[in-house]
Amino acid sequence: MMLHVLLLGAALAQQPAQPPAAPAAATPETLKNLNFEVFKTQVEPILLKKRPGNVACVTCHAGGASSQLRLQPLTPGATEWTDEQSRKNFEAIARFVVSGQPTRSRFLRHPLDRDAGGDPFHGGGKHFHSVNDPEYQVLANWVMNKPAAAGAKAVRIIQTNSAGDNIHVIDPATNKVVGVINNIEVSHGVVGAPDGSRIYISVEPEEVLAVIDPRTLTIMKKVKLSGRPNNLTVSKDGKRVYVGIAQGSGAVDVIDAATLTRVKSIPVDGAIHNVYTTPDGKFIVSGSVGSSVITVIDQKTEEVAWSVKLSAGIRPMEFQKNPDGSTKNIIAQLSNFHGFVVVDFATHKEIARIEHPAIEGHEAHWDGLQGAPAHGLSIPDGKTVWSTSKVYGYAYIYSLDDWKLLGSVEVGQHPEWVTLTPDGKYMYVAACGDNSVTVVDVAARKEVTRIPVGQAPKRNATAVLLTN
Repeated sequence: MMLHVLLLGAALAQQPAQPPAAPAAATPETLKNLNFEVFKTQVEPILLKKRPGNVACVTCHAGGASSQLRLQPLTPGATEWTDEQSRKNFEAIARFVVSGQPTRSRFLRHPLDRDAGGDPFHGGGKHFHSVNDPEYQVLANWVMNKPAAAGAKAVRIIQTNSAGDNIHVIDPATNKVVGVINNIEVSHGVVGAPDGSRIYISVEPEEVLAVIDPRTLTIMKKVKLSGRPNNLTVSKDGKRVYVGIAQGSGAVDVIDAATLTRVKSIPVDGAIHNVYTTPDGKFIVSGSVGSSVITVIDQKTEEVAWSVKLSAGIRPMEFQKNPDGSTKNIIAQLSNFHGFVVVDFATHKEIARIEHPAIEGHEAHWDGLQGAPAHGLSIPDGKTVWSTSKVYGYAYIYSLDDWKLLGSVEVGQHPEWVTLTPDGKYMYVAACGDNSVTVVDVAARKEVTRIPVGQAPKRNATAVLLTN
């Protein structure tokens, strides 16, 4: 990648003062050498992206009479182009491309800063300040007909902001925000594809699954769902995305990851709040607040295997494993219960109920808990379960099997969700009341730092994502 950047910079320095005029139509050779699928899934989302302080490319180019490059206007209410419209966009943009040569392609030079080797002026402003910009690299890779994903990956913590219009991406190596996904209001759940190629986000008001390119943090596609979604999960092989529908009689929508279409809705008992994949990947487990029912779905057949009704609405869940990796117990937090219960996965029966004690010297807060005084579970080491309390702003630590209280750690106001680094050494707690993420050293059982994020952060997830 570094060699590519150096060569690209050198070529830009040697480019002619004036770019060649765009031909009346793209040559057959150019159209042959450019990949339409890459254009539709990776290039078009960049054209639709709204940048702070600037307009999206489509705003000017889909209607500006002075623009030589004409994109297709979006159909009223649509957020992406149809295949037919994309084909026309592809041919229009190909007129401004010299295949294999991004430095001679006006499509790339025009929106690039002059100091970085771009054209002197672009009526739509300058979108890229450097040839190293991830979005610019996507465009350059498309022109050179090479995959945009070179294979470099990095661990990221993805934090949704339930009362905001963005999602923050955190690098756990530095505990800094390294990216922001914009223009998604009231996001709920988030999960990364196992191969690192996508981020999936459930969006409540639009009733869609937003598919995000992790390299550019742009929206690749929005998949219409059967109703207002809550949380989601992805199968171990990455072929299916399962979205809990929190409307009506309840369902788990099934999204085919290859076609990005909804292919099935699995009926369940009650509107779904959270949905998970068991650690062994064999089952999809959903929980309903309204019906108080946990539904276990066979992932292979996508049919309900069994269900169990508990004493109150089902909130977050976690899964204790047997030595062979199969699921031993479901640990679940319940509505209006300050603690958690344990359900034996084999017998489908509740076998333990643990209530969190008061934190001495700390005032209890019972206002604004949304019926969930305990909301966030994690098993970081295979030996303990951590359960967060919105009442006290602490995480309680219990030993597995005997459920003895071992200690507690302050994690911030109104903790809503928990995720771990892949090695289980650090826990990231969404402190909704502080608009921040609290980082906890699991072994030391102490706070490391707090990372400011957006409005009312709730669900978060850990993913190993493609970065270029």
